[in-house]
Amino acid sequence: MAGTGLASFFRNSVRRRSARRDVNRGATSDESKSESARRPGERSPFCYSPGQFFFEYLVVVSLKKKLGGDYEPKIIYQFPKRENLLRGQKEEEERLLQAIPLFCFPDGNHWAPLTEYTSETFSFVLTNVDGSRKIGYCRRLLPVGRGPRFPEVFCIISCLGCFGLFSKILDEVEKRRQISMAVIYPFMQGLRECPFPAPGKTVTIKSFIPDSGTELIELTRPLDSWLEHVEFQALLQRLSPENILWLFASAVLERRIIFVAEELSVLSQCIHAVAALLYPFSWAHTYIPVVPECLIDTVCCPTPFMVGVQKRCLEQVLDQPMEEVLLVDLCEGTFLRSVGDEGNILPAKLHTEMLTSLKTHNSNNNIQTSEQVNTHVSEAFIQFFVRTVGHYTSYLKWNKSGQGSFQEKAFCKAVTSKSCRKFVKRFVRTQMFSLFIQEAERSRITQEGYFQRKVTEYQEQKKKQRRNS
Repeated sequence: MAGTGLASFFRNSVRRRSARRDVNRGATSDESKSESARRPGERSPFCYSPGQFFFEYLVVVSLKKKLGGDYEPKIIYQFPKRENLLRGQKEEEERLLQAIPLFCFPDGNHWAPLTEYTSETFSFVLTNVDGSRKIGYCRRLLPVGRGPRFPEVFCIISCLGCFGLFSKILDEVEKRRQISMAVIYPFMQGLRECPFPAPGKTVTIKSFIPDSGTELIELTRPLDSWLEHVEFQALLQRLSPENILWLFASAVLERRIIFVAEELSVLSQCIHAVAALLYPFSWAHTYIPVVPECLIDTVCCPTPFMVGVQKRCLEQVLDQPMEEVLLVDLCEGTFLRSVGDEGNILPAKLHTEMLTSLKTHNSNNNIQTSEQVNTHVSEAFIQFFVRTVGHYTSYLKWNKSGQGSFQEKAFCKAVTSKSCRKFVKRFVRTQMFSLFIQEAERSRITQEGYFQRKVTEYQEQKKKQRRNS
């Protein structure tokens, strides 16, 4: 593919935002608009506005033979085709469409025609210059036909983070692909004409299928926004509770983390799950669920990152000059490299309580559905942040013009537990905390997101305990 397009997206993906202490608080008007639209406790790296399209593009990527005999991924279908774009819009579209094929087939040229192939679902994230992210939701499948043939990837590009919902859409796309490509278009056209539902709401799509008639397809957006594109079960199946906490400790201090697995779907699901454990905070650094093989040499940069690599590339990864990295083998459930202090980062008492909660899940046969697993697991990590930094609103001071100022020193000093205070002093230096506080400083009105409700519940519980003591 054209190097400039991929290089542009990759440079943006490996960017590192400046820390709160190092940036001018007087953001530009555009920056202010985009940041103030988000709410403390409800942060998401993906944009959403009511009535927004479900997706920007559906593309189909297949492998085509080059003159030298190798194969390269190429877009063979695109919907919609956009016309009359401004020059800047056209250039951005070209960069996007040049980057997509490589992320649809990140495993390079390791392909030969097949007669059988189990379809798999995965995703990737591309970051624009302005920091906004586009997600590629992918379904790789073997098209209907006779004889050996190459798989193809159906990729839906959207700036909306909702992995489970788009997985259901891809199920419908795959079902129609088994009939004809022509049946996919009216379904996607109907989907594009529907507004993206608000949390907890459902939209119904009418779609005609030959020999089956008109179908009504219901698509429901989860009520809890931070769990929209998450399957914690994938993580629990591959790592022990203790290792999950080591991984969480590394992520919360924004270290370099590399995941290794055979399947693209495993990499995608596990990295999404780890990022979701950070709620109400968001990973603000390099985030590439599946790194294309040709970019592995470049991705091992000195800044924080969370990336996934297929196991066939493990030797190539191990040859990289990396310092302070956590290398997670999702196939074996072990760490191939670690810093060595991961078990001592979290406060001991809270570490034990979270470990007990995760072990309880493993032994609780009553918790079965994906939603139940997500709720149980996320609650343990939300409570961790409630108890360590939930008092942040008490240390926001406001001037007459309504501008907030966070009293960091007093905030840290207010933590009574010595082990918790040690952790908090490290955590306040991270990008994720700095960006969270930036948003909180912009509005004196505390938004009642899920995290804030949990903080209020915890504080009320403490007051009740003091009254009864």
